[in-house]
Amino acid sequence: MLGALFAILSAASFALNNATARRGVVSGTPIQAMAVTVPLGVICFLPLAFLTGELFRLPQFPPAAIGWMACLGVVHFVIGRYCNFRANSVAGVNLTAPVVQLQILVTMVLAVIVLHEPCTALQIIGGLLIVAGSIITQRAPARTAAPVVDTSNPAVPVFVPRYLAGYLFASLAAACYGSTPAMARFALEHTGPLTGILGGLLSYVAATAVVSLTLLSAQVRRNVLALGRDNARWFALSGVFVAAAQGFFFAAVAVAPVMLVMPLLQFSLAFRMLFSTWLSPTHEVVGPLVLAGVVISVVGALMVSIDTTLIVEFLALPDTFARVLLWRV
Repeated sequence: MLGALFAILSAASFALNNATARRGVVSGTPIQAMAVTVPLGVICFLPLAFLTGELFRLPQFPPAAIGWMACLGVVHFVIGRYCNFRANSVAGVNLTAPVVQLQILVTMVLAVIVLHEPCTALQIIGGLLIVAGSIITQRAPARTAAPVVDTSNPAVPVFVPRYLAGYLFASLAAACYGSTPAMARFALEHTGPLTGILGGLLSYVAATAVVSLTLLSAQVRRNVLALGRDNARWFALSGVFVAAAQGFFFAAVAVAPVMLVMPLLQFSLAFRMLFSTWLSPTHEVVGPLVLAGVVISVVGALMVSIDTTLIVEFLALPDTFARVLLWRV
C-alpha cells in the first residue's frame, strides 16, 4: 500500500514536471532545461538527505549500489531527460507522452529476465493495451490535429508538431526510462523509503557532473547563457517537480516490486494531459484519438498493476479462463 501511494504521488509529480518543462521549451531549448533541472535536483535532495540523516549513512552505502545509482543518473537524468525534452519541444506532451510511457514494456521485460519477478498473461495483455494506446495516439495527427494558433496573442507563433522527430526522441526516452527501474531496484532493494533520498542524491550528483562537462563546449555555454528569465522560472519549477517525483519513485521501489510501481506511474498520462493542456493550451494537440489512446494506456496499466488473482476472484471467472489469465512467465 505504501509503495502504491508513493507511485501515485510520483506519477502526479512527473506530470507537473513535463507540463512545466513543456511550457519552458516553447521558447527555450532542451539544453537550457537540462542546465537548470539537473543541478536543481542536487539542491533539492541534499538538504533532505542531511535532515533525514541519510547523508551520514553514505559510508555504509555499498559501492555497487553507488555505481548503480550513478549509472541511473546518467542514463535517466541526462540521456533520457534530454530526449524527453526534445520530444516535448518538437511535438508536445499530449502526443509524445504515450510513446514515452512505452518504457513500461522495457521495464516489464527486465523485471522478468533480470529481477525474476513474475508476469501473468493478464499483465501481458495489459502491456499490449499500453502499446495499442500509444499507436492510437500516434495516429491522431493525421486525423484530428491541426496547427494550433493562439488567437488571443497573434505574436505567438503557430505550433506545428514535428511528428517523426517527436516520436523518435520519445522512443529513445522510453528506452532510457524503462531500463533505470531495474538499476534502482538492484541498488535499493531490501532498504527503506528514506534510502531513496540518498540514492536520488547520488544519481543527481553523477548527472550534474556530466552536464557540467558539456559546458566545456562554447556552443553549449552560449545556448545556456541565452536563457530568458521566464523560461528559467518554468525550468526551475520543472526541476523541483521532477526531483519530488524521483524521490517518491525511489521510495516506492525501495518497498515495493517494480512490476507494481511502474504500471501505477502510467497514471501520469492522465495527469500530463490535464496539466499540459492547462498550462500550454496553444502548444498541445488534443483530440478524440489522443484521449482514447490515454484511456486505453491507463486501462492497460491497471491490468498490469493489480494482482491478477484479485481480478479473477472478483470477476468469478470460469476455471479454464482463470487458469489462462493466471499463467505466469
